[in-house]
Amino acid sequence: MSRIAPLEPPYDPAIQGQFDRIMRGAPPLVLFRVVAGQPRAWEKFRAGSLLDRGPLSLREREIVIDRTCALTACEYEWGVHVATFAGLAQLTDAQVRATVHGAADAPCWSEGEKSLIAAVDALHVSATLNDAEFTALSAHYDDAQIFEIILLCGFYRTVSYLANALDLPLEEKAARFPTSAK
Repeated sequence: MSRIAPLEPPYDPAIQGQFDRIMRGAPPLVLFRVVAGQPRAWEKFRAGSLLDRGPLSLREREIVIDRTCALTACEYEWGVHVATFAGLAQLTDAQVRATVHGAADAPCWSEGEKSLIAAVDALHVSATLNDAEFTALSAHYDDAQIFEIILLCGFYRTVSYLANALDLPLEEKAARFPTSAK
């Protein structure tokens, strides 16, 4: 059970409508139910506007999210994203595993994806990109995409803080961290 109790149905109609838009008819995640119980936090969370696609492909977006969640040891959010989007993003089992256990230069990634993962790693460790990391990223991504990468890292770091600190129970249908790099 979460350290802060999630909302239970029936939900206020406005909240139900928001859940329906985000979840497209599926039951709301525990994370959403917990955050929605705090109106100011819920408004700020939704105002982040990073729950949409943005200028990155689904694959690129999921690589950023999965790697960020893995680096923050957030099995909750990593598992939700892998279960929901890894197949749609055409991430192989080796690539999914590499988001948790692989180096940025793992051979399963394209050159652009390697620069993407290296940027996520750098932002996680130092909260910045050095000139070489930014140049490598710029070789594959335009300004709007670079902004999105940075914003996604920050947003999903916040999501990881919430899920980890509130000790959210893992979603039943979510993936689990792989035990080794294989």
